[in-house]
Amino acid sequence: MHRAQIKLCNELREISPHVKNMKQLEYVVLARRVSQIKEELRQGVRKPYKEVIDVSWGDPHRAGLKPLTFVRQVLSTCLYPELMNSNRLPADVRQRAQRLLGGCAGGSVGSYTATEGIPEIVHSVSEFITRRDGGVPSDPENIYISPGSQWALTNILNVLVNREASTRTGVLTPMPCHSATTLGIMGLGGVVVPYYLSEEQGWELQVEDLHQALESAKGVCNPVALYVINPGNPSGQVQSRKSMQEVIRFVSERRLFLLADEVYQDCIYGENSEFVSYKKVLTEMGPPLSDTVELASFHSASKGFMGECGLRGGYVELVNLDPAVLKYIKTLFSTDSCAPVLGQLALDLMMNPPQPGDPSYPLYDMETQHIRTTLVHNAKRAVSVLNSLQGFCCQPVEGGAFAFPRVYLPPKAIQKAKEVGMQPDTFYCIRLLEEAGLLFSAGCEYGQKEGTHHIRYNTTDEIKRYSKYSINKYHIKTVFSSGQIPAWLKISGQIQKDIKSNCAL
Repeated sequence: MHRAQIKLCNELREISPHVKNMKQLEYVVLARRVSQIKEELRQGVRKPYKEVIDVSWGDPHRAGLKPLTFVRQVLSTCLYPELMNSNRLPADVRQRAQRLLGGCAGGSVGSYTATEGIPEIVHSVSEFITRRDGGVPSDPENIYISPGSQWALTNILNVLVNREASTRTGVLTPMPCHSATTLGIMGLGGVVVPYYLSEEQGWELQVEDLHQALESAKGVCNPVALYVINPGNPSGQVQSRKSMQEVIRFVSERRLFLLADEVYQDCIYGENSEFVSYKKVLTEMGPPLSDTVELASFHSASKGFMGECGLRGGYVELVNLDPAVLKYIKTLFSTDSCAPVLGQLALDLMMNPPQPGDPSYPLYDMETQHIRTTLVHNAKRAVSVLNSLQGFCCQPVEGGAFAFPRVYLPPKAIQKAKEVGMQPDTFYCIRLLEEAGLLFSAGCEYGQKEGTHHIRYNTTDEIKRYSKYSINKYHIKTVFSSGQIPAWLKISGQIQKDIKSNCAL
């Protein structure tokens, strides 16, 4: 055997077993087929559609929402400071760029920053949190800016997961839940302890399900944290204040660290829904809870009106942590030097948008109102269309960026999927891709109760845009029109190859 091959084999054997246990995402098979279909379309292969429409990602700009003019003007000026001499840009744009560059070493976005972020921007985040929470104080010393909220969450989990303990560390995790978090827990050597949101109750988090999850963890792991997503991803629910109070009492009684993912806090659509942060509710509950419950809350510039996913700007605020622990968290964060500077600037612009009277305010207000109207309309329209389809049941989308409808598949279709080694909802997504050129995410990737099947749909995208491809046509006629296995369930050789490849990994 060649020496390079021997070395590679040794390296593979030395890979962390926790990383090896991370399963390949179902989306990989779908993405591979999308690339093949796009190439076939470029080569002129005839299909019932002219393009593939991807509604699986939670990327606002990818879905067609336009970047905010004020944000891009300020960022452009920071990248090319000569623009500050141009009268074509509003005065407040140039002033903001000058202030932001003043916080950068050497006046350049190309310089490193402090580990926790540019001090002026960290203070901006602190002031934003205080305003948002109705005056609840926020200490800048407890805030860390990061390359996205997921990066910050992974690092906090890295502190919580004890890989040297004889009993593995568990994290109570909602089902459904975006896959990055579950993979992150597994990659760190932790155990995902699932608690299932109540779909029939609009994906409500019920405390009795948390108790059941703890019971299921006995003899398996030592649960140390509870992870919540509000608004939900991909479930789209918004937690009530009462539900949050119950969760806080639960983590206090069970001595669990509370991880609150609040990145979709600006995306609220339900008429009776309101976002309230866990920190605010915790403070309102008063001592001893407000002084003892350990909390990490996360936010990001990737979601909401900003939608700047690619700039990588997020933050975590820590509450009630021991100063000795904070020291180690800072050390851990410093391993990546600092968050991308443009992401930090985007955070500042999100926290401090133009105000009435500013030159940029009229356009900013018009753009944000348009985005809000679009998101609310799309969410309501998506639920309406999905619920009009036979075999679909979609709970109301109160917030976030996704709908997570349940799909009722006939037993024969489920059996056919199992015969080829694939989850039924992944199999369904592949057929919808093949026949209609639509790419959805399979629900099995996010966690679901046994015997149920779902798909995840990004509500940022206007569902009318691809209604001409008729989900109705490819769902009802092929799945429910007869008891026979539809013709399209016969997979092509290439997909079969992809399925086997995926199952072998």
